[in-house]
Amino acid sequence: MSCGVALAVSLLLSDPNVAIAAAQPPAAVDAPVSVAAEPLFADIVFRSGALKGVVDQWRANLASTPGWSLTPDVFGRFKTEAEGLAAMDMQGHLVLKQRGTDGDLKCILRGISEDIPVKVAAVEAAATPAARSVALDELAYLLNDNVEVITSPPQPDAQSGVPT
Repeated sequence: MSCGVALAVSLLLSDPNVAIAAAQPPAAVDAPVSVAAEPLFADIVFRSGALKGVVDQWRANLASTPGWSLTPDVFGRFKTEAEGLAAMDMQGHLVLKQRGTDGDLKCILRGISEDIPVKVAAVEAAATPAARSVALDELAYLLNDNVEVITSPPQPDAQSGVPT
């Protein structure tokens, strides 16, 4: 069994929303389809929005108290939640790939799943308030993008008129 198939199977078995999402019928070629209401993608939006709310509070704390920093316990819980979100983004990518969706969303979700751990590590490694501020800003933007790419209505491809 290839590593990709093994990963896909393990991800499918880890979250019932993945199986529900994978069972959705393929979209008609000419109809824009939003996945935002499907359980897996709605959960990604919810979790990403919640984590962004936490990051926004940390940004406000840092702005009002430049010496402010995170406790290891709080950050550890956040990191665990962020890793779970990254795994869900990868599940979303795999579901869309399995459906044969030929759009940007599946690629964006994969990129976000790979970027979340990088941005979280940057927050963890930030040694100064200025570095922490930049790292938190970048993480907040990524989490916001995660919400927006799923909730934005699909747009037709400019050249072919086919939704991407």
